[in-house]
Amino acid sequence: MNPMPELIPMLKQLRLSGILDSIESRNRQAIDDKLSYMDFLASIIQDEIARRTQKRLETALRRANFRNQKTLEGFDFAFNPSINRGLIMDLASCRFIQEKVCVFVVGPCGTGKSHIAQALGHCAIRKGYDVLFTSVSRMLSQLNAARANNGFDRQFAKLASVSLLIIDDFGLKPLKNAQDEDFHDVVAERYERKSTIITSNLDVPEWTEAFPNRILGAATIDRLRHGAYKIVLEGKSYRSPHTHEHCQRTNKKSEKGGE
Repeated sequence: MNPMPELIPMLKQLRLSGILDSIESRNRQAIDDKLSYMDFLASIIQDEIARRTQKRLETALRRANFRNQKTLEGFDFAFNPSINRGLIMDLASCRFIQEKVCVFVVGPCGTGKSHIAQALGHCAIRKGYDVLFTSVSRMLSQLNAARANNGFDRQFAKLASVSLLIIDDFGLKPLKNAQDEDFHDVVAERYERKSTIITSNLDVPEWTEAFPNRILGAATIDRLRHGAYKIVLEGKSYRSPHTHEHCQRTNKKSEKGGE
């Protein structure tokens, strides 16, 4: 007698329908390997745990709003040997999130700031933290739009409560009036409560220049700097164009091909 017709609705009622994906193969394995009932039960439960863990990971990655799937495994540390790999790997433990402090990732364009920031976000998600990635301009634009739609409190609460907020490209453009207040309020609300990663082309002492109100800027940066870790990226750009020599070589090949 096949128990599956009766088993399917019961598993769905218990919200264990994922077991159906592997139960038949596990049943054949149990028969072939002469597994005990307990071993069979353990195997399908392990499958369900793995399935749910993967689903949670995929959902968290989607909610994080990363630009792309950047990880530390995919970062080329050898390209710029001066990068402090030891510090980055230590931060990958996510101890800084438990400490409720910030991480600054600073350096010239193309040196991997966004990659490192998103990679640390990936590490945090794997450890069960909720993460949100945004550029400073997008964050402030969304707050302004939410204010116009009576949704400011909800949007602000989202930014304030997430375990790890990653703000990309700070200082790329000067903040406008009112934007500096919103940015300060987000930082002040998260201060000593949550962790934030900020990437910037500017070194930290220059950050106050992005604020129209320098006094407010100094107060904001003072909170960010308290206990913060700083990753300095220097060297060549990962986005360097092809060399002139390479272009010349390509052009010569094209000319030969047209003869």
